[in-house]
Amino acid sequence: MLTTRALDADTWPAFAALVEANNGVWGGCWCVGFHLKLKGRTAAENRAEKERRAHDGTTRNALVFDGPDCLGWCQFGTPAELPEIKSKRRYDKGLTTLPDWRITCFFTGKGHRNKGVANAALAGALDQIAALGGGVVEGYPEETDDRKVSGSFLHTGPMAAFENHGFTRTRAIAPHRWVVTRTI
Repeated sequence: MLTTRALDADTWPAFAALVEANNGVWGGCWCVGFHLKLKGRTAAENRAEKERRAHDGTTRNALVFDGPDCLGWCQFGTPAELPEIKSKRRYDKGLTTLPDWRITCFFTGKGHRNKGVANAALAGALDQIAALGGGVVEGYPEETDDRKVSGSFLHTGPMAAFENHGFTRTRAIAPHRWVVTRTI
């Protein structure tokens, strides 16, 4: 049975083990690419940054567990915590009001894909957002209905996962990327 927990000092070792088993995630991002610009940074710097944030509470991830093993996650946070989003120029062009929360990134470890991890991670993130007071939540998923897309390119999440959790399409920000919203 899959369960979710927040990324913090206690869950850091399980998170780090998953990231290390998957080459630092996308070659060393360590899930900090939406916190700050990655250009010129090393994987070791990104790891240290994520660990610091996990210990001081300045990163938010809903981690999915099967027993003691972390299988994947969904990252979320405020726009101030996660300023670096995909398709930002088009996003900013149509922006009227910032959301309270952003859902920016999903990851499922090798061997665990297509088993409901992303769905569980999104549900866990929404539960954590509700516990933190809720508000308007945005995501930036890829639309995959009309094309085949490798799971490794779905780091912002597939549209179906968001729609299954009650999000609605607000506006397109790239040929296959949308802003979706839901109020918690």
